[in-house]
Amino acid sequence: MDDQRIGAAFRAVRVRRGWRRSDVATRATVSASVVSAIDHGRLDQIAPATLRRVAAVPGIRAEMTVRLPHGEVDRPLNASHAALHEELARYLDTLPGWLHAPEVSFAVHGERGVVDILAYHQPTRSLLVIELKTELVALEDLLATMDRRLRLAARIARDRGWEASTVSGWVVFAESDTNRRRARSLGSVLRSAFPADGRTMRSWLQRPVGSIRALSFWANFGEGTTQQRRSTRQRVRVPRAA
Repeated sequence: MDDQRIGAAFRAVRVRRGWRRSDVATRATVSASVVSAIDHGRLDQIAPATLRRVAAVPGIRAEMTVRLPHGEVDRPLNASHAALHEELARYLDTLPGWLHAPEVSFAVHGERGVVDILAYHQPTRSLLVIELKTELVALEDLLATMDRRLRLAARIARDRGWEASTVSGWVVFAESDTNRRRARSLGSVLRSAFPADGRTMRSWLQRPVGSIRALSFWANFGEGTTQQRRSTRQRVRVPRAA
């Protein structure tokens, strides 16, 4: 990340939009010195969440990019996501009445994206949007992503011939100490958005009545033998709210 270049870009956009530092600071609920630090590229003084919040005021989306010298940083991330995806697909295959489709792309009224897994329970016409995360990084992005997918889910499903009477959401994180620690630090916010846990979600999947919003962790995906994966597949848990 080129701090000086980011600062210069932020300053240029701010000035072009006619925003003073004090204007940005007030709307982002930070001090003017924080905005000044960003202006001058002193990003080592700014927390990533604060940077994103301040940048959003003049309409900038701040993202961090991780690179390795050999340029293959996406390979392990994609492999982990694919393994998690496979485990969830295997689990859904064991549930009676459920159909599921992977990587469902959509473009509705200019809003575009991809649903990791779109599942449909034919007997009850229950639609389930599943979001898979190997890492809990940006809470704002997660909430915005799920809000958009849930809002558009029924329309997306109709394109596949699935007529939904209810729409539910399930966020599944890969099991890790880091993800659990981050989830604990955001416990109240996550619980408000996704009040159900893994045990409740498993019961609902067996008999989907009404809609549900759930968050859970999936343990030991992609590791061990097939028999070992089957034995760990039931370990779907969420941390208690902080």
